[in-house]
Amino acid sequence: MTIIRRWASSHAKIFMAEEFRTAAAATTAATTASETSSSSAHKRWTWPSLLRWIPTSTDHIIASEKRLLSLVKTPYVVEQVNIGAGPLGSKIRWFRSTSDEPRFINTVNFENKDENSPTIVMVHGYGASQGFFFRNFDALARRFKVIAIDQLGWGGSSRPDFTCKSTEETEAWFIDSFEAWRKAQNLNSFILLGHSFGGYVASKYALKHPEHVQHLILVGPAGFSADTEMSERMMEFRSTWKGAVLNHLWESNFTPQKLVRGLGPWGPNIVRKYTSARFGSYATGELLNEEESKLLTDYIYHTLAAKGSGELCLKYIFSFGAFARKPLLHSASEWKVPTTFIYGYHDWMSYQGAQEARKHMKVPCEIIRVPQGGHFVFIDNPSGFHSAVFHACRRFLSPDPDNESLPEGLTSA
Repeated sequence: MTIIRRWASSHAKIFMAEEFRTAAAATTAATTASETSSSSAHKRWTWPSLLRWIPTSTDHIIASEKRLLSLVKTPYVVEQVNIGAGPLGSKIRWFRSTSDEPRFINTVNFENKDENSPTIVMVHGYGASQGFFFRNFDALARRFKVIAIDQLGWGGSSRPDFTCKSTEETEAWFIDSFEAWRKAQNLNSFILLGHSFGGYVASKYALKHPEHVQHLILVGPAGFSADTEMSERMMEFRSTWKGAVLNHLWESNFTPQKLVRGLGPWGPNIVRKYTSARFGSYATGELLNEEESKLLTDYIYHTLAAKGSGELCLKYIFSFGAFARKPLLHSASEWKVPTTFIYGYHDWMSYQGAQEARKHMKVPCEIIRVPQGGHFVFIDNPSGFHSAVFHACRRFLSPDPDNESLPEGLTSA
């Protein structure tokens, strides 16, 4: 993210900026060399890590995920959920149209002994993966059946060639693969939580399949504003030569991940420096400790440097500057699922878009702001984030939800 922001200079808030900021990673490539797997499923990765230009592999992603989740005390199960070759009768497939190879969604299920607990499904943002929620799993698993996924094309999920050529195809790529996952998991109804771009996908899914979503929680969601709402400052920047160059790079689908890969063996150290700085900038109360920082940055590097797939959705969903090509605001009147927005006080995503959408919604909608947190509020201030989620889900968790007040420290917008 930071890398992209530097392209655009201090004058532009590049769209998924914070997710891109997560282009930070492993302490060194050597720390993962010992985990090269002999799994036949990944025979293509045959060179030792230290001899590769890009020191990563699918096995490295899974191994780094395991190390990061070792910080979580709640028992969990990791499963590669088969979502098949593509939706029946659809021209949009998860991969090259000539392939019949099945694809998989990397899924983590956390144990909850109470069978009556509500189910919450967590969807990560752009450039991220489910491990970003590692500081939240224990607290949420005490009250929910927690399931976290890597969206198709990210994290430890399959990374098919991205062949979509339009906004409609790109949205279907994510929505239909998520629906195939839901069917494979036999989930009929659940609370759906999405962060940033994951909030965009969650919203689009809830619009298409509202019968399966009990409540929608959008954490710093992207996609509520259109380029017609562009600030005068952004318009001026886009008219400059720098803006023109950056817009060209954007439309050429040059992603931060491509830059990380291009740096080869220098990639881990470069992005590690950024991550160390990023996850200390807003979390004034609950900073990452040394072990958390080390394991998270290692995990981030491997998820960013692996084969490009889902990341290529960028230019089809957003125009330069993070403005949605099909803004969610335009669909607000069609909302069928009760919704809670959660924003960190310092989130670069403005909660004002949610306020505008709420005016048009015909379902219950609330906006909660959490102190001491930025775009990654669930990392910056996990306890405040958990309080916001529990309050959002009070009708599933409390015997008297109508009389529950907003927890201390949180504010309603």
